Amino acid sequence: MEPIINLDDPVGKTVGRRKAPTDALSYALGLQRALNQIAPLRIPRGVYRFRSHEEADRWLMDRLIQRRTT
Repeated sequence: MEPIINLDDPVGKTVGRRKAPTDALSYALGLQRALNQIAPLRIPRGVYRFRSHEEADRWLMDRLIQRRTT
């Protein structure tokens, strides 16, 4: 039986290289601003108390779904 993988080939291949941003903080803030302009998150400010993590997750998913439909 022949092996499925050619063991003589080199293990990895690099297709392209990504250059790291020179100022990572301003890059991240720019991405955050762009995301907020495209689809702002509409969760009212305040303190929320839930009986369980599942209830909190359900509440968050409801808010995120509202964001998509409005």
